[in-house]
Order: sequence, then C-alpha cells, then structure tokens
Amino acid sequence: MEYSEDIRPVRFDHPDAVKLSDLVQAEYVRRYGYDDMTPLHPTHFDPPDGLFLIAYPGDLGHRPVACGGWRAQEAGDEGYADGDAEIKRMFVVPEARGRGLARRILRALEDSARAAGRVRMVLETGTPLHEAMALYAANGYRPTADFGPYRGYSDSRCLAKPLR
Repeated sequence: MEYSEDIRPVRFDHPDAVKLSDLVQAEYVRRYGYDDMTPLHPTHFDPPDGLFLIAYPGDLGHRPVACGGWRAQEAGDEGYADGDAEIKRMFVVPEARGRGLARRILRALEDSARAAGRVRMVLETGTPLHEAMALYAANGYRPTADFGPYRGYSDSRCLAKPLR
C-alpha cells in the first residue's frame, strides 16, 4: 500500500508513536479524568493484522503531529464481530488541527483494513471528544452495539462503518 510522503507507517513502539500516544493519554486525562485503560501491545498494529500511521507534514517541519492505527478483532467476549478492524489512538496535536490530517489518516486506515480483508471498521470514542464524534459522523460511522472495555460507560459511544 502506498502512502503520501507525509503519512508513514511506523511500529506502535516507535519513539514518535510513543510520544503521540503519551499526548493522547494526557488529553484523555484532561477531558475524562483518567487515561485509556485499553490494553495495547506494539504487535497489535503489525501488518497484516493492523497498521499504525503518523503524519509528518513538511510545512510543520516534518514533525510527528498526528497518528492513528487499526488492529484486527474477532468475535468473542468483548463484543467484536469476526472481521472487525478497531481504530485506536487517533490524535492530532492542537497546533495541527483543522488541516484534514485526521481525515487522511482515517481514510488510509480504512483502505489498509479493507486490503487486509477486514469487513467492518469499529471504534469507541467518548461524548467529551466533540471533534472525534464529528469526524466519524462525517465519514460514515454510525452507532453500533457496545464492545470492548468501555461497554456500559455512559459517555462512551461505539461506532462502526462497513468496509465492503
């Protein structure tokens, strides 16, 4: 799969991915009062069962300013369905917001998951993340049955989009 020169695949344990993940966790603490307790491991995002992308826009000095990943999920105790691809760690640093980076990363993640044979993209986000709720709605994500560790949380929203 080809990516633009400013959006590149990296491992989830790459230093830039760790830095952006720490920033998104700080954002969760600021907005929710706690961080994301979802267990993640770098291998969750290794192709062909996942992908992690970082944006390095040239006009921002090729610094890591946005990220997102997907990991394969199957039916089981957590409420996923066979063929699911779960989005994790979508984030854009404040100074790079409003430039379409999240939308571009989201589209690349969907394309990658589709090429890997995944049939549905799923994600969990929260009502305090107004920007995320708007991004996903504008890109065809609709409410779905709760899944994952945040099932039953009143401020949690599970969304899905068919990939076929």
